[in-house]
This record gives sequence, structure tokens and C-alpha cells, in this order.
Amino acid sequence: MPSLSAPLSQCHWIDFPSVHDVRGTLSFIEGERHIPFDIKRVYYLYDIPQLAERAGHAHRELSQVFIAISGSFDLHLDDGVEQRTIQLSRANRGYLTKPWTWRTLDNFSGNSVCVVLASHAYDESDYIRDHTDFVREARQRLGLDA
Repeated sequence: MPSLSAPLSQCHWIDFPSVHDVRGTLSFIEGERHIPFDIKRVYYLYDIPQLAERAGHAHRELSQVFIAISGSFDLHLDDGVEQRTIQLSRANRGYLTKPWTWRTLDNFSGNSVCVVLASHAYDESDYIRDHTDFVREARQRLGLDA
């Protein structure tokens, strides 16, 4: 079996177009143009208590783009090999996550709003909800553990 690349190596920032004038700023996102997939689902998190933690799972097929529309929060990522923390705080910039990436959100500022663009409709069977199982499966998938 050929070696697969670690998912975190495929995760990255995406800057969205912004139009500025005296009335404010407008940003826009088009699926398959600004992000690398057709948007199948959009969801958002708001009224989040400051000490709350969200997500805490991975996906087998789903790619997502996380955007801080208001305020800020931290996105913690783990692909079973490497961990990374990203702080999101700009409405015209999103962070792309790929399948086989565990994600957790925390450190929400007051009035934060997190918008997530998803490549697939909701499918419970796509979720991996136990971190220990995820690490084992992810490392096996990468050919790192027998």
C-alpha cells in the first residue's frame, strides 16, 4: 500500500476576497472557486460560553473550512502524528481541515461566531468520536503502526 500523506500537511489558511469602501467591508466565498469543494452544508456556533469546548471528533470523508465571523477562538488539530493549534480571528480568512483530522474548538472570546463550510451533508457514520480509536486508526491508515 502506498504511503499516505499526513492530513495536517494538507490543512491550510484560505484568504477570501474582500471589497472595502466607506460603507464597510464585504467578503464572499464561492464553493469550488475560493474553497476546494462544493459546499454541501453550512453551520454556525454562537452564544458559546467562554470556557466551552466544541467539536472533539474527526471525520473519515468530510473536509471543512472554519471561519471566525465575529470574535476569536482556537482550533486544535491532530492527525495522529502531529498536533497544531490555529487561532481564528478574521472574518475574511478561513482554515481548511481535511478528513482524518481530529478537531477541537475552545478559547472563545465574547460574542464569537464560528461558521463552518462542509463538503458533505451530515452523516453520523462519518464521525470518529473516541480520540484513542481515532489515533489508532489514523496511524494504521498512514502505515505507522501494525
